[in-house]
Amino acid sequence: MKRSATFCQAILFSATIFLNSMWAYASVSYCKPMDPTKYRPHSVTITEFGAVGDGVTLNTKAFENAIFYLNSFADKGGAELFVPSGKWLTGSFNLINHLTLSLDKDAVIIGSMDSNRWPVIDPLPSYGRGRELPGGRHKALIFGSNLTDVIITGANGTIDGQGAVWWERFKNHTLDYTRPHLVELMHSTEIVISNLTFVNSPFWAIHPVYSSQVLVKNVTILAPLDSPNTDAIDPDSSTNVCIEDCYISTGDDIIVIKSGWDEYGISFARPSSNISIRHVTGQSGSGAGIAIGSEMSGGVSEVHAENLHFTNSLHGIRVKTSAGRGGYVRNLHISDVTMNNVSIAIRIAGQYGEHPDDKYDQNALPVISKITIKDVVGYNIGTAGMLQGIQGDNFSNICLSNVSFGSVRSNPPWKCSNIEGYSNMVTPELCNALNQVPSQSTDCYDDDILEQQPHRSCASRSRSHFLKLSSIQ
Repeated sequence: MKRSATFCQAILFSATIFLNSMWAYASVSYCKPMDPTKYRPHSVTITEFGAVGDGVTLNTKAFENAIFYLNSFADKGGAELFVPSGKWLTGSFNLINHLTLSLDKDAVIIGSMDSNRWPVIDPLPSYGRGRELPGGRHKALIFGSNLTDVIITGANGTIDGQGAVWWERFKNHTLDYTRPHLVELMHSTEIVISNLTFVNSPFWAIHPVYSSQVLVKNVTILAPLDSPNTDAIDPDSSTNVCIEDCYISTGDDIIVIKSGWDEYGISFARPSSNISIRHVTGQSGSGAGIAIGSEMSGGVSEVHAENLHFTNSLHGIRVKTSAGRGGYVRNLHISDVTMNNVSIAIRIAGQYGEHPDDKYDQNALPVISKITIKDVVGYNIGTAGMLQGIQGDNFSNICLSNVSFGSVRSNPPWKCSNIEGYSNMVTPELCNALNQVPSQSTDCYDDDILEQQPHRSCASRSRSHFLKLSSIQ
């Protein structure tokens, strides 16, 4: 009997190791090495082109002339535009290939408060119109399209969008066009944004769209917690994006992954994939620490996020979509997360967002599947989670492991509907949890380990910790 018990314990131990390995996650980085200190054989200072750093003189022409001059070195190893200490007021300007825009420690590039200094450009084809209003959109303060090898960096210099005037116009419904970003790079590759502080963006701060091989590292992004729609970093229909070592305090989502809006995103069919996020700390007024959507009609997949710390936020982890979006969200792995003073820790919902027009297909339902969230600890949490799919479109393979929120303020702590998935060591206990196990190898756990046995062996006792979440209303 003793030998039998010892053998059973050994089997249990082995099974536990194997089961834990099903949740195991090695750090993933989808970006090739890119150096923000890359040597450029040619360098100029913005003052050489007549710029005045007094915070009053408009320097748009100086930036344009300097970059026009540096374009002649694009095929000769590239060039650097150095911005020294000072306050450099400017309107929107365009970057070029093989360029480093470098800011000194006490340099501040300031966006003009005159909206005429931010030209209106065409809407993104994957959105079909401006995100806020029909028609065009204001160009970002720092803009580029069809570029290769661009670095925006410095000794923690600052880029200030002076967003308050834009936020006021948004609140008063006096905008003519969609608000601008601080940085937008379209159809571009080999992009590095590092060692800078971004403050008071009129709209989303950093927006790589239709781009690949993008590294955002060691940046600080700040805006008031009540500033509207001031997302910090928004990879959009982009691939091989890495976001690392950032501190963010803003009014909306800290990091949010997008891929187009309803029928326009479906038609454009440019997904966001291969995205790595790690070592990010922040707080969000009305948004989430990490979010997907709601504009995800081109699809979002292969997202790996780890070592995240969120405080004083409405949501911690969020997936938002709705009928009419189409597309998919799949193969997300989010781990090693701490939250403090978060109203809703985890929210995966299919009832979010407006539509660009009345031409969207209500029957275009999103496919939400294979989302793993593990090793999460929360303190002072309002609601543990709201996991709510769409009637007739269940979200599936939603997997939670080693998630602890202690005592939460809401009762019930979880709200679930039209959701299928699995859980392991989750507190408070998930709603409508059933003692069932996966039946297919594509589920979260290997069916060879969790296969039902006709009697309660030592292996089946280990399975009692794994519950299938099946709440379909």
